[in-house]
Amino acid sequence: MNKKKSKKATESKKSDKSKSLNVELQETKDKYLRLYSEFENFRRRTSKEKIDMIDSANKELLSDILPVIDDFERASKSIKKENKSDLEGYNLIYQKLINTLENYKVKKMEIKKGDKFDSEFHEAITSTPSEKKYKGKIIDVIENGYHVGDNILRFAKVVTGS
Repeated sequence: MNKKKSKKATESKKSDKSKSLNVELQETKDKYLRLYSEFENFRRRTSKEKIDMIDSANKELLSDILPVIDDFERASKSIKKENKSDLEGYNLIYQKLINTLENYKVKKMEIKKGDKFDSEFHEAITSTPSEKKYKGKIIDVIENGYHVGDNILRFAKVVTGS
């Protein structure tokens, strides 16, 4: 009989040890899954932050290039059409710059005289007395506005009618 009790006690100890190992294994699996999920979240978050940082740096660079575009546009208005060889070279350089900006998804805002003033896209530099039909509308564009995708890179600076 002692052998039976001893055998049952041994089996009971083995069973208890097996249950405790199973519990410990389950806890370890849970910790592993949590750690894995946490790491995946970290990886996604850092990847997104890196993309945002690159986009931010691109926007700063593109914003710094916009005054050069403005200078090109002002110069094109003042260049005499008589010297066509200079004008062709100038236009070639200007077009390359525009194409480079387009590669970065920079688009000029399409604004024309008579469009309604919208503070989401336009910055009113001044207003001037005008005909009744131009009240609250754009009379002149001082600087063109640009956007990258859905984000505004620079507001258009305009003169409005009052």
